[in-house]
Amino acid sequence: MDQPEDSLQAELLDLQEKHRALHEEISRLETFPYQDQLQLRRLKKEKLRIKECIQRVRTMMIPDLDA
Repeated sequence: MDQPEDSLQAELLDLQEKHRALHEEISRLETFPYQDQLQLRRLKKEKLRIKECIQRVRTMMIPDLDA
């Protein structure tokens, strides 16, 4: 692996960990009958934003094919 790919791999792992942590926090909040709906909505939006970043990084990791 070259340096940019190593950097992308590290960024991908970081984003995946953040996504996993948000998923766990959202799951925990949803178990309470009187959860903070605003906080829950913010966490879900952040989780979606991170998911989109993960997809963007994965796309960047695909090598270009010279045809």
